[in-house]
Amino acid sequence: MKLVILGRDGTLNQYRDDHVKVVEELTPLPGALEAVARLNQAGWHTVLATNQPGIGRGLLDMASLTAIHIRLNQLLAEKGGRLDAAFFCPHTPEEGCDCRKPLPGMLTQIGERFGVDLGQVHMVGASLRDLKTAQAAGCIPHLVRSDRLGDLDESQLDALLNLVPGAMLHDSLSAFAEGLINTERRHKADARGETLLPPNTGPGDLI
Repeated sequence: MKLVILGRDGTLNQYRDDHVKVVEELTPLPGALEAVARLNQAGWHTVLATNQPGIGRGLLDMASLTAIHIRLNQLLAEKGGRLDAAFFCPHTPEEGCDCRKPLPGMLTQIGERFGVDLGQVHMVGASLRDLKTAQAAGCIPHLVRSDRLGDLDESQLDALLNLVPGAMLHDSLSAFAEGLINTERRHKADARGETLLPPNTGPGDLI
């Protein structure tokens, strides 16, 4: 099973300091829904993993979170995509749970639920916390540029990435999806003894 774990806020939708509390506050990032659809169409399953401490703080309830995720899947369906599941941690940092990112508990649950080796699973997020979660769970870590990173310059981004060996930076979720799909295509072509031309070089892309 080909699986990608996605963070939510800053990866799929705009991050809010005051949390996404109602459906009306859910604002997908440009191209993010289409990126999930492209992954799905290429045979990748996608699962959400998100901290939701707003529940523990009383800012929203389970019914509101469920409605937000139903709406997210509706918007994805309009683009031809879907999430297989949405895992979340409802706890505040003070509660000391083992499912709140950057601890690996939530990803361990995902691995058990889908019967996958987390070492083969890509995790995409928008913060150092997401990278550390992927590292702790043994996933392949990816970071997308987002407002959650603030005004970090390239040297600061490099320093952040160096904190998690093997972490890869992408301009957006669309760039991640394109890169993953193209890498898979190249590997399949190599296995067949074919050579792929770079994108947009001509019909067929094969020589």
